[in-house]
Amino acid sequence: MVRTVQNLSNLPTQRILDRILQLQKINRHEHLHLASAILANQRLTPEERRQINQIFDHIQSGQIKLVDEGFSPA
Repeated sequence: MVRTVQNLSNLPTQRILDRILQLQKINRHEHLHLASAILANQRLTPEERRQINQIFDHIQSGQIKLVDEGFSPA
């Protein structure tokens, strides 16, 4: 199932974070959702902010893979 950015943004951020941390991979839509949440100063709990920062750190270190799965360019 291909999700659009609009559909993904309706999912609770914590559910997305849990999935990424469990599977150790993130697709481009999820990456965009998390980056937007941080940059837009969206209402995030301190724990969500910590997890998002941890995920970005893990992407840089290769511990979490950034995949194109579910990505459909416009």
